[in-house]
Amino acid sequence: MGAQAPETKSEGGTSKPENAAILDRIRTFNLRPREIRDHLDRFVIQQTEAKKVLSVAICDHYNHVRACLERPELRETDYAKQNILLLGPTGVGKTYLMRCIARLIGVPFVKADATKFSETGYVGGDVEDLVRDLVKAAHGDTELAQYGIIYIDEIDKIATASSATGGAAGRDVSGRGVQINLLKLMEETDVNLASQTDFAAQMQAMMDFQRSGKPRPRTLNTRHILFIVSGAFDRLATSIKRRLQSSSIGFAAGSAGAASASFEQESDYLQLAQSRDIIDYGMEPEFVGRLPVRVACQALTADDLERILLTSEGSILAQYRADFSGYGIDFEILAEAVREVARQAHKENTGARGLMTVLERVFRDFKFELPSTGIKSFRIDAATVAQPRETLLQLLRENAARQRDVLKAEVDAFAARFLEAHGFELVFDEGAIAALIEQSLASDKTIRAICEEAFRTFHHGLKLLARDAGPRRFTITREVVANPEKAVSDWVLQQFRNESAGAS
Repeated sequence: MGAQAPETKSEGGTSKPENAAILDRIRTFNLRPREIRDHLDRFVIQQTEAKKVLSVAICDHYNHVRACLERPELRETDYAKQNILLLGPTGVGKTYLMRCIARLIGVPFVKADATKFSETGYVGGDVEDLVRDLVKAAHGDTELAQYGIIYIDEIDKIATASSATGGAAGRDVSGRGVQINLLKLMEETDVNLASQTDFAAQMQAMMDFQRSGKPRPRTLNTRHILFIVSGAFDRLATSIKRRLQSSSIGFAAGSAGAASASFEQESDYLQLAQSRDIIDYGMEPEFVGRLPVRVACQALTADDLERILLTSEGSILAQYRADFSGYGIDFEILAEAVREVARQAHKENTGARGLMTVLERVFRDFKFELPSTGIKSFRIDAATVAQPRETLLQLLRENAARQRDVLKAEVDAFAARFLEAHGFELVFDEGAIAALIEQSLASDKTIRAICEEAFRTFHHGLKLLARDAGPRRFTITREVVANPEKAVSDWVLQQFRNESAGAS
């Protein structure tokens, strides 16, 4: 079988009508580094140095692209493209920074994990699939795709084994091969847009040629594609710390020692990473050389996580509010609860991802129970974060009367569906409604599930009763709810007796 493309995400995809406008923005690119930084501040908390470095690199890159479009002869001049290496622990916002930048500029953006690739492409994906996916993100517009951004995460996972990392940095032969293949893309190369193993793409190209009479562009040059790679580089911080501690006494060592003295977490040592450290970790020297812009992201503190919840436009709390609003439910979360969520999330040691871990645990039962109740608002305090189930049960007890009204409405809704599906009107009296509510509360099942199970074959018996212009409206009592099949059998028998008596 041919190679399969890695799972990639085209997060900067555009529609065809927008492509011309985006190309115009690239031709007239005029953003300033501070403007990009200010945009990132709206969504990403902390990472001041990373925002600064990225903003400058992005502006330099697209200013050069604009200049090449204005003066095509500049394309042939040497230009050191500012491909970027982001280092830092998981969950600190490396991917989110790039998403925000791509959305701001509007260029096609593709994200993939380095672990999806293999050296040959026969096991895993071919690195050139990244460029092909960039074309897909631009809806086939190769002119726009050549100015896109390719973001590759988990780059540290393809480091080759080395003594500096205890021989366990990652895959050996295949990892080196993937680095070499990526190196070719980052330098500048023409990528064949129709993979030899992608028969569907080849057939699509033939169909396009038949329709338009013009062949698709067969290659795409990577000269103006910006590459950003990132990784946690878990053991690199330890290696740097060891290097600093074993350095000989001198001016440089003193400066590094003073800088590292204020580090609160080991990952902070990534700020002092040098090319030699990254090469020793298992990255090829040529590969490292094609990533001239490097910046380390900081680990997030509990205070940072609290600010993410309260001030970030991309706060996960907004997602939970949207989830609950789908059921017409809103919630209030107190400052003490936000603080406790941030504290617990920090203990998860997964950065901002820890916020969702904690919030999912807090909101899980609320999401499950409340949509089936009449409760339209609730409050989250520190006690709720500590014991969400207990808070929910208390909320349900306080709204028990309202819950009965909701369950009664569910009975009416079932009767309406039954009428629409079978043409028979079921009128549930108070005794029947009370019986169904009792069953629902006792069994922890919805009224819908109970009714659909109890009255699954009910319409067959009603059809016997309704033959020859018989009744179409039936009263459902507590006794009918207790045994629907017996009730309809009794009705049929009684009707038969009445007909027999009338005939005699």
